[in-house]
Amino acid sequence: MPSARQATALHELSVPEAGALLRSGELTSVELTRHALDRIARFDPALHAFILVTEETALERAAAADRDLRAGTDRGPMHGIPYALKDIFDAEGVPTTNASWLRTDDVARADSTVESRLRAGGAVGLGKLTTFEFAVGGPSFDLPVPPARNPWSEEHVPSGSSSGSGAAVAAGLTRVTIGSDTSGSTRGPAFHCAAVGLKPTYGRVSGHGVQTLSRTLDHFGPLTWTVADAAAALHVVAGADPADPRTAGAPAPDWMSALGRGVAGLRVATSPGWYADDPLTMPEITAGIERALGVLGGHGASVEEVTLPPYDVFNACGRVVFAAEAFAVHQDDLRRRPRSFGRYTYQRVMPGAGIAAADYLRALDVRQWLKRRLDETVFERHDVLVTVCGQTTAARWSDFPENWPPPKLANDMQTIPFSVTGHPALSLPIGFAADGLPIGLQIVGRAHDEATVFRVAEVLEAELGERHRRPQGMDTGIGLGRTGAPAGRTGGNS
Repeated sequence: MPSARQATALHELSVPEAGALLRSGELTSVELTRHALDRIARFDPALHAFILVTEETALERAAAADRDLRAGTDRGPMHGIPYALKDIFDAEGVPTTNASWLRTDDVARADSTVESRLRAGGAVGLGKLTTFEFAVGGPSFDLPVPPARNPWSEEHVPSGSSSGSGAAVAAGLTRVTIGSDTSGSTRGPAFHCAAVGLKPTYGRVSGHGVQTLSRTLDHFGPLTWTVADAAAALHVVAGADPADPRTAGAPAPDWMSALGRGVAGLRVATSPGWYADDPLTMPEITAGIERALGVLGGHGASVEEVTLPPYDVFNACGRVVFAAEAFAVHQDDLRRRPRSFGRYTYQRVMPGAGIAAADYLRALDVRQWLKRRLDETVFERHDVLVTVCGQTTAARWSDFPENWPPPKLANDMQTIPFSVTGHPALSLPIGFAADGLPIGLQIVGRAHDEATVFRVAEVLEAELGERHRRPQGMDTGIGLGRTGAPAGRTGGNS
């Protein structure tokens, strides 16, 4: 009978699966890392998921992880596991370019807290991932690096701003990435690339050493191949950090222990009023959410419809806060070097200059009201909310001509409400639309209750069976293709 390693391609292993093989001695971190580097070399010239690959350092860290395990030192669930960072996170001695002409020569003098925790946990950094400029612009061609491509179709964008993260995970270049999510920048690429994207509770993960976009909306978390991968990564990077006061009072529980507990007895809320009758919502997405709710009911959860505050109120509130805070971050460069920004970035950030202090403060008041209403409407009587994440599949590149002003990049995404309220929210793939592109849903939990979100996501992941589908050519080495049916998984498990 073949071993787990023989039956499964290395890039198909989850973090717990790879970790078990590392600890048993059937696999080494060097082998796992070389496999990732080989796939990056093979596929990334077409994907542009990576801005920088730190091959030599990665192999050194992998060898050190192997030595530690042989000596009996186990640094946790990410020990020996490769990962990559969105290029807004500092890693000492490595450029943090933010995909901007303004930062091409910025070499980090110290690690971000996220990077230092991953290093301390024995994880193996592969390099830096492509992002929209300063995590805000768009899929632009006027930046120092080309935009990342969607592995499911060369004709479609991977969403953003954690665009390289979504592309890299979907293509099997790495199973774990760490990105940021201000209004959907992790959940969007996860939705459009068939990956798992978690926006943890606000303040759960430190932003020290990370480029700020909107201080009170910025969240940081994993974009991964599986739910278990996200739990493992969050276990390592989360927790209070004296260097970031936003993390105060945010103890990090053992999320890995939440896995395998099922959903029996959980109370699930759903909100079809936000999306079911909206003509923008693809019917496959509405049907997919209904199918997922049926799965949860079949596993012993109760499901109840709720009426949420209007989505437009969440959206308007978030846009005011975002615009004011993003302009405040970049105002000096906007005044001194406006032509150094990409077109999309400039046109998305500049509106913040016109927001009055009174309007910003009013938006903060509305924000607190929305948070209270969400808790009263949903979380006083329910454990999670299952709702729409995106309403349509990925946009085409032809929707983003170079000479256009930036479109409303998130006009089909319903992710900003939970950035406004700070509740944990996870994007989970649930299938594919008729156009061959991924679709998903969003699972929202109580503040600081990522554990229940993981429980629900794990059951749906197992039942809906989308984990093992790769873009055409990414399992065989053929390469990036046009939209079509996703490739099946190679190996023993189905």
